[in-house]
Amino acid sequence: MNTITFNKYPLYFLSFLTLFATSISSYEIEEVVVKADWRVVNLLEQDSSTIVLDEKTLQKEPIKHFESLSYLIPNLNFAASDSRARYFQIRGIGERSGYQGTPNTSVAFLIDDVDYSGQGGIATTFDIDQIEVYRGPQGSRIGANALAGLIYIKTKDPTESFEGTSELMFGNYGTRSAGIAFGGPINENKNIKYRLALRKDYSDGFRKNIYLNKSDTSKKDELTARLKLDWEISESSKLKLLFSDIDMDDPADIWTIDGSLNTLSDRPGMDSQKTITYGVKYYKNFKLFELQSLSSYTDTDVIFSYDADWGNPDSHAPYTYDYFSETFRNRQSYNHELRLVSNESFKILNKSTDWVLGINSLKLKEGNDRYDDGAYGDPSDPYGPYLSNDYFSSIYSSKNIAIFGNLDLLLSDDLQLSIGARKENWKSKYNDINDESFNPSNSMNGGKLSLTKFLDDKATIFASLSKGYKQGGFNTGLGLDGEDVANNLIYDPEYLTNYEIGANFLDSDKDASFSLVVFYSDREDQQVLISQQVDPTDPNTFSYLTKNAAEGRNFGLESSINFRLNESLNFYANLGLLRTKILSWESRDDLEGRSQAHAPNKSYSFGLNYSLKDNSILSINIVGKDEFYYSDSHNNKSNSYYLLNADYEYLFKNWSLQIWAKNILDEYYSVRGFYFGNEAPDFEDTLYRRHGDPRQFGLTVKYNFD
Repeated sequence: MNTITFNKYPLYFLSFLTLFATSISSYEIEEVVVKADWRVVNLLEQDSSTIVLDEKTLQKEPIKHFESLSYLIPNLNFAASDSRARYFQIRGIGERSGYQGTPNTSVAFLIDDVDYSGQGGIATTFDIDQIEVYRGPQGSRIGANALAGLIYIKTKDPTESFEGTSELMFGNYGTRSAGIAFGGPINENKNIKYRLALRKDYSDGFRKNIYLNKSDTSKKDELTARLKLDWEISESSKLKLLFSDIDMDDPADIWTIDGSLNTLSDRPGMDSQKTITYGVKYYKNFKLFELQSLSSYTDTDVIFSYDADWGNPDSHAPYTYDYFSETFRNRQSYNHELRLVSNESFKILNKSTDWVLGINSLKLKEGNDRYDDGAYGDPSDPYGPYLSNDYFSSIYSSKNIAIFGNLDLLLSDDLQLSIGARKENWKSKYNDINDESFNPSNSMNGGKLSLTKFLDDKATIFASLSKGYKQGGFNTGLGLDGEDVANNLIYDPEYLTNYEIGANFLDSDKDASFSLVVFYSDREDQQVLISQQVDPTDPNTFSYLTKNAAEGRNFGLESSINFRLNESLNFYANLGLLRTKILSWESRDDLEGRSQAHAPNKSYSFGLNYSLKDNSILSINIVGKDEFYYSDSHNNKSNSYYLLNADYEYLFKNWSLQIWAKNILDEYYSVRGFYFGNEAPDFEDTLYRRHGDPRQFGLTVKYNFD
């Protein structure tokens, strides 16, 4: 096991305080509730590692995207590919790139109970109530399944009276944003309410394409629109409607041959996405229970394209090397969840047990059309250059049916036993233009058992055992023959068994909170990408495929602390320690005993909020990550790094003026790396890095109205 050193990070010695910690907050410590569960409960009652980013924390962040906020969450990492981070890893478990077959993620991602798993790029944080991150397997209490954890974003609901907020932001790299949100009652008796939120974000990006002489080939051009309607039909029933439109028109000129921030591409790609969502929630109170019905429909169009040679005719001269790939993807999903939730009249087992019983149905249909063209020529070859032009089309559909339930049984006044279970069936269909057609299916089981001790109204301790799963899938375009195809076409579900012990404390009177969770996880039948030789006589012919070919172990802790030092000064800190180990890996003995990819040993954040006067606040924080392996396919690592951020906010009546700076020291760091050959003529394996955001600064003006 590697030893922990502290001298690499300024002020990092302060993070030892986080061995006793809770939810992130910046000002007064208030009671925090979680809303992604089947009922609203106090954070102290949680029997798993849970962290909440509240409204005050969200408002302080000038960059309105979950990607920037993720640095505040211990043991949460992301793999930024092109414009935005689509995939997240919790405790080192999760996807790190796009998929080639089954849409299948380890980390669930929900916004207002709508499942957007694998689409984290749409996560704007404007007009958000709070963000909740659940680490460890989830699924016995809500419909969404999650092997590694769950990210839940709750947007603001309509209010009893008219109110609203607006925001303008300007920064370097051509950054400019504008947002407005408002709402209130529609009719006189206020039983019908609405809220409308609009947000436009634009940035040129910090890279410059020196071949095309453009500074916007990695720009952000994003629009978010959301409308919510709440109708209290009667005292016992209510209806909630949701419409959202998210349009991300983001080019993808990211990767460079020379490792600089100057790109050389002659054909910059795109990483655009347009998602339309319709949601309906219906709640009905009966005498013995509450009926909760949640339905949603999403329609997503994605364009993902990239310049595969990362260069131009001049950068590869005298060789001809030019390749481009473009994929058009349409995904339609329909999700319906039905829950029965106990009330005071129907608590079973001597009225000591709260319960939920639910069924979730997810139908998904996805079509992909991919166009690839290229050319390669050697000046010494009189017959070149050689041209290629390929087209591939596929259709995938699936249906998931899950039944889940949970019992919270009070064994005594201060001791609670929780028992949860989940059973899910997955069926799918796939066909493509190469006449590949198959219908894989799985039946999977998971659940959770926990024991919570209430020490008093301010502190709890808990222990839990949970089991999660990730559905299986299939491989396409293997290039294999006969029996090899049959043996490698389908792969099975992956399973995770997780053990946790933890403690929570909250004292609102003394403005102090802390929590600590220690966890241990076993990974079984892990779905990993391996290579297999196609031609037994030619070692240079191989195909990449996913198989249940690995076992792993993950353990560590998560902790946070938050307390007020005096009337003017507040301190918070968050720490994640993680150790991972590959126990076995088919065909790769060299990986056994190594750490897993995208699993930094340390992730942390700590900061101070200083009230200079009643109307101004200075905030400073440091966020950082330890080094981590970029991939399981090679042994290259990132560098450890920390980012210093600060902002000053001045308040005047309904106005707010915020001057902010991110990555003040202009730290040069990377969030992803490839190791392969992309330079003619030898195509030697080389490490290419995807750089994180450099120093950013700007001004934000806000106005709240009523």
